[in-house]
Amino acid sequence: MFALPWYIYVLQFVAGLFLANGLPHFVQGISGNGFPTPFATPPGRGLSSPVVNVVWGFLNLAVGFALLWNFSPKGADVAAQWALVGLGILLMAITLAVQFGNTRGKG
Repeated sequence: MFALPWYIYVLQFVAGLFLANGLPHFVQGISGNGFPTPFATPPGRGLSSPVVNVVWGFLNLAVGFALLWNFSPKGADVAAQWALVGLGILLMAITLAVQFGNTRGKG
């Protein structure tokens, strides 16, 4: 079933993590809202400027798409590979929901 080297599957999962992490930062940034980033004070809790969020979100999306470009799901187990990308997206989305919910007092 899993015919590719193991690290391909890991990188597909990681691509999902980067894609999910980039989306809220990019959207909040282009909406003109401050949003927590690792560069805020305190990191992950304070608000970074909209421009910082656009750049941070864009970089995360670029890494995620670059990983998918280079290690896109293919072959006999393509459905399982896309499931790994989706699992990475879901795991990061839940993590971000909990983190930002707690940061904003809504968790």
